[in-house]
Amino acid sequence: MRFGRVLFPLIPLIVITGLSEILVSSGVIPKYLLPAPSQVASVLLDDPGSFISAFLETARASALGLLFSVVFGLLIALILSFSTLVRKMFYPYAIFFQTVPIIAIAPLLVIWLGYGLPTVVASSFIVSVFPVIANSVTGLLGTEPIWLDLFQLMDASRLQVLLKLRFPAALPQVFAGFRIAAGLAVIGAIVGEFIAGSGLGGLVDTARNQQRVDRVFAAVLLAAILGILYFAAIAFLSRILLVNRKDDQDVLV
Repeated sequence: MRFGRVLFPLIPLIVITGLSEILVSSGVIPKYLLPAPSQVASVLLDDPGSFISAFLETARASALGLLFSVVFGLLIALILSFSTLVRKMFYPYAIFFQTVPIIAIAPLLVIWLGYGLPTVVASSFIVSVFPVIANSVTGLLGTEPIWLDLFQLMDASRLQVLLKLRFPAALPQVFAGFRIAAGLAVIGAIVGEFIAGSGLGGLVDTARNQQRVDRVFAAVLLAAILGILYFAAIAFLSRILLVNRKDDQDVLV
């Protein structure tokens, strides 16, 4: 079963890669529009140092952005779920900031924070924090009423209800937000690097100016791999924690 889960997704990848190679090599699709997969691989092998350095820079910035999103997003979600009044006052602003295109405010980040890592991290954080807030708030407010009634009968405080009931019950939703934020953190970092330079975003921007489509595809491929690694790490962590949580529930039952 696990073999099938790995094999089946590879089939479309192999077919698309092979078809692209044939179409580009035969001249059906011009190389300046779509590079052959072998050409992309050749670019990566010919200049590994530049790509590895850019990959590590983007990984560092996006990891910091994702970490800040998880920490501050959870903290904000806990505060919003703890008070209806606070939620009504501030949740619309969280939605508003999510609707502002990051590419529009990225130049402001450069003005405020300068070129380099701080701007890229801030861009990554701004893009990825809202899914953490939204999913966590949804999970925290979606607790089964029967369990809330039970905690009230036990005279539990609001803080005890939040930390011992609402938050553990919300973990599936919380990790769903983390998984969404993982991909968005990389996107935000790339956008920040377009403006602030360096990393895979800077590499893409330079390759665009040079009309090097093969280098653009190589950088995009590495960015996609980075996002997949984040997603896989969070999925692995959630599987461990949620299995342990289920075991604890089974023991209590």
